[in-house]
Amino acid sequence: MLVGSGVRRVAILGGVRIPFARAHGAYAGAGNPEMLTAAFRAVVARFGLDGVRLGDVAAGAVIKHSSDYNLVRECALSSGLHPQTPGLDLQRACGTSLEAAITIGNRIALGQIEAGMAGGVDSVSDPPIAYPRAYQQLLLRALRARSLPQRLKPFLGLRPKHFKPVYPGVIEPRTGLSMGQSTELMVQRWGIPREAQDQLACESHHRAAAAWREGFYDDLVVGFHGLKTDDNVRPDTSAEKLAKLRPAFAPQGGTLTAGNSTPLTDGASALLLASGDWAAARGLPVLAWLRYGKVWAVDFATGHDGLLMAPAYAVAAMLKDADLRLQDFDYYEIHEAFAAQVLCTLAAWESPEFCRERLGLERALGAIDRARMNVKGGSVALGHPFAVTGTRVVATLAKLLAGDPGAKRGLISVCTAGGMGVSAILER
Repeated sequence: MLVGSGVRRVAILGGVRIPFARAHGAYAGAGNPEMLTAAFRAVVARFGLDGVRLGDVAAGAVIKHSSDYNLVRECALSSGLHPQTPGLDLQRACGTSLEAAITIGNRIALGQIEAGMAGGVDSVSDPPIAYPRAYQQLLLRALRARSLPQRLKPFLGLRPKHFKPVYPGVIEPRTGLSMGQSTELMVQRWGIPREAQDQLACESHHRAAAAWREGFYDDLVVGFHGLKTDDNVRPDTSAEKLAKLRPAFAPQGGTLTAGNSTPLTDGASALLLASGDWAAARGLPVLAWLRYGKVWAVDFATGHDGLLMAPAYAVAAMLKDADLRLQDFDYYEIHEAFAAQVLCTLAAWESPEFCRERLGLERALGAIDRARMNVKGGSVALGHPFAVTGTRVVATLAKLLAGDPGAKRGLISVCTAGGMGVSAILER
C-alpha cells in the first residue's frame, strides 16, 4: 500500500564496490554470495550501519546458480545489517543494479521506507553449468521411481551425449546472435568506423588510469581476494595498439575487437540511498539526489532497431519528463558495452531523421560535450560485471557532482540485453 502525502526527494549517500577482475582470474574461486556480501559489508562499515535495520535491500545477478534463489536476503543477513532488513532479488540484464537503485528510490520517494541499499553482482568465473535436458529427464524418472529396479532402469539409457555440458552464453534467443554480432549490425547501420571505436576505448583506459592515479577511486573501492584495483585498466594502451587487434565477432569486415569491447568481468557494488531526513538525523552528507529514472525497450528481433539502442529512446523520454535538453548536464555516464554502442547512441541523438521518425521529436537532440562523458573511465576500461555497472556508475557520478561546486546534474544511460535500456538523472 502506498503511503505518504507527497513525493520526497531521494538522497544518494554513496556507494562502494570491490575491484573489478577479469573473468577466470583473481576471483575464480569466489562466487556471487561472497562478492555481494563483501560489497554490502563495505557499505555497512563506511556508513556505520552495523545492526541498523534498513527498509529494504534490492540487488541482483545476471548469471546465477539456482541455489542462490534468495541471494540478496542471504547477503543482507551476512552484511552486519539488522536481521530484520528484507532483501529483494531482481534482474534487468546489464541494467540490474540501476533498476535496483530506482526501485529503492521509488520506495523512499513514496514514504514506504526511509533508507535502503541497492546493488549488483556477477561472476563469469562461476557460472551454472547444466547438462542436456534428456539427462535431466532421465534423472527425474529415476527420482520418481518407487522401487530399486525402477530407479535403475532409466540409467540403462545413458549415452555419452548426456554428459556434454551446456555452458551459459550471451545469445539473444529471438535472433540467435551474440551481443557483439548484434552490435556489428548497428555499426553497419550507423556507419561507425573502427578508428572512432578504438579512440573511444583508448580514452576510456587513459581516463580510468588517471582516476586511479589521482585517488578518485580510493573511497569507492575496497580490496577483495588480494586485488586492490581494477585489473583490466591499460594505462599504456594507444589507438595504434588497439588498431592491431583482430575483429572478435565478424572476422570478415568486423570492427569490434577485444580492445574496444567490454571484457568479461567479475565484481560487485552497492549503494546507500535514503530520505533527506534520515540522512540528516545520522549526520550523513548527501552527495546527490536521484531525480528521474526511465526504462525502455526496442523492437530488435525484427530488425526495426539495433539490440542496444533502447537508451536512445529512454533518455529522450526522460528528458521530456524532466523538461531538460540533452546539453543541460555537467557529466554523462554512458555504459560502454562496446565503444561502438556508445557511438551509435550519440549518432542517433544527433540524427534529425532518427529523432523525428523514431522519437517523435521536431528536431535532433543534438551532440553532447564528449569531454564530459565517462570522465573517470568507462566499462571498456574498468570492466563490466553485468548486473553491477549501474550502481558503480551512480556512485561515481554522485561523487563527481559532490566534488564540483559548479555542477548541477548528470545523466546515466545503460543498455542491456533483450533490447532494453535504463536511464537516470542525478542532481545536486
